[in-house]
Amino acid sequence: MNSKKELWILLASFVLPIVFGTAFFYLSPNSFTKSTVNYGEFVNPIISTTNNDVVFNEAYDGDLQGIWTLAYVTDRCEHTCRQALEDMKTIRILTNENMRRIQSLLLTNKDIQGLDSEVLLAHASNNLIQKLKAFPDNHLFLIDPLGNIMLHYNPEDLIIKQVIKDLKRLFKYSRIG
Repeated sequence: MNSKKELWILLASFVLPIVFGTAFFYLSPNSFTKSTVNYGEFVNPIISTTNNDVVFNEAYDGDLQGIWTLAYVTDRCEHTCRQALEDMKTIRILTNENMRRIQSLLLTNKDIQGLDSEVLLAHASNNLIQKLKAFPDNHLFLIDPLGNIMLHYNPEDLIIKQVIKDLKRLFKYSRIG
């Protein structure tokens, strides 16, 4: 008789946590998305890019595959754009040994002169522009090494330390890029 009781207790100790965890997850899904450790906002759903979506200028030899990319999207590069490009350069420098894992990209459909040589210049396809119009103008995006746009930051209230913390966390767990 004791062996059946022990068997049920053992079975319950394995099954009940799974049942309670599943019930909690499905009955309270907002509690899992409210408290994230990232500082940027997730792009939901993630925007996947192809080689046709981002066409680099002839003077730049760039690619989105295999490297993390900080991309600033704009039609004209004025004061906010120039400041965001400086911030991207600072972020890249402050990541220290992971600096080679990041590239800076200015995504625009106009030709812009006087850019730093470390910033790549590329044109976006109409399809990608339509997807990015869901976000406010002049945002900074983080593109993963597979070409997925996954996080975005508002450059006007950008805190560089927070972006670096996000990047270091991603570098820690990422085996690619």
